[in-house]
Amino acid sequence: MTYFIDRRANAKHKSAVNRQRFLDRYRTHIKRSVEEAVNRRSITDMERGEKVSIPARDISEPVFQHGPGGKRTIVSPGNKEFVEGDRLRRPGGGGAGGAGEGGASNQGEGMDEFAFTLSREEFLDFVFDGLELPHLERKALVDLDEVRPVRAGVSRDGVPARMNIVRSMREAYARRIAMRAPIRRALREAREALDMEEGKDPVLRNPARIAELKAEIERLEKRLEAVPFIDTYDLRYNNLINQPQPSSKAVMFCVMDVSGSMTQAHKDIAKRFFLLLYLFLERNYEKVELVFVRHHTAAKEVDEEEFFYSRETGGTIVSSALTLVDEIITKRYPPGQWNLYVAQASDGDNWDDDSITCREQLMKSLMPRLQYYTYVEITPHAHQALWEEYETVADEFPDRFAMRQIVEAGDIYPVFRELFKRRSAH
Repeated sequence: MTYFIDRRANAKHKSAVNRQRFLDRYRTHIKRSVEEAVNRRSITDMERGEKVSIPARDISEPVFQHGPGGKRTIVSPGNKEFVEGDRLRRPGGGGAGGAGEGGASNQGEGMDEFAFTLSREEFLDFVFDGLELPHLERKALVDLDEVRPVRAGVSRDGVPARMNIVRSMREAYARRIAMRAPIRRALREAREALDMEEGKDPVLRNPARIAELKAEIERLEKRLEAVPFIDTYDLRYNNLINQPQPSSKAVMFCVMDVSGSMTQAHKDIAKRFFLLLYLFLERNYEKVELVFVRHHTAAKEVDEEEFFYSRETGGTIVSSALTLVDEIITKRYPPGQWNLYVAQASDGDNWDDDSITCREQLMKSLMPRLQYYTYVEITPHAHQALWEEYETVADEFPDRFAMRQIVEAGDIYPVFRELFKRRSAH
């Protein structure tokens, strides 16, 4: 067997490039492991990396080896079982005298699966691969502080890091041509006059004139050499100005039902869903604010800590949460300046008359202003009145209203990916 070993020194960051190629090559295996990890993790360790195993047969590499060549009809000495012409049986178990790769033989030997650890960043990259906020728009120029530095020609002043080398050398070259041209012209005239004076008949030559011309030529040559190659006057710097940018700010309203009908298991599923949403927005978007709303019979805007860990409970009036969201939008998030999103999680239990109120409020007030509304119903049972009323809203706004059901924790990640999968551009 022949091994080829590359002993060239690795370039800078070569290992990082190789690792990325490895991740791309085994993306299918890694994504499957990541999905399993998301489903089995608790709410407190969703962000950490993950150990991934790949079957040994899937990472086998081609090898070169010397074949025997020719036709062999010999029987090795010491053989007592075979004679010339016998056909040899293939060893069982996929290998010679033992188990194949990845399995254990009766001698207790085998090959382990290849395992490696994804970093937190790599793990989250795979978790949120192919996801986006639907219908995110560029809003009007509303915040003068939202600017982007753009090139705006060159200037004479600036910092060394922004020096424009090409433009500086061009300015220096032009300056040298301009400063040396009259000196070269005078030098050429002086040399011509000296040649003419020295070419005269010795009787007619003027020694004083010759000495004067030589002194002038020496002075001009010194002036020519004194012209600097580059001067501070030549330096040019890239000029950057702050250009106002269209705002793509967004706000996500996280609305969670914490009524008495929501069991602890239901609340844990809702919290895991919102935690995935929180991580997704934090990682992929800079200008996204989150507003947390908890509701039972009354709705209340809370902070992140209270949203995930408060034990307050009560009856169920879903419209109280929608009313609060509507009020917050009116006071703080004008639709002309913000992309508005709502994600709601509930078990679907609600007062009968209130479900109709929710539908009317969505149809008349909220949906015309929202980019996208997602409703997740956490229940293994049949849908109730709230789901039926929301179906009417979904029929009216098919692209901007999405409904999904979650029965158990294993449904969270698939439902999340389905709700926020990347849409093709129209």
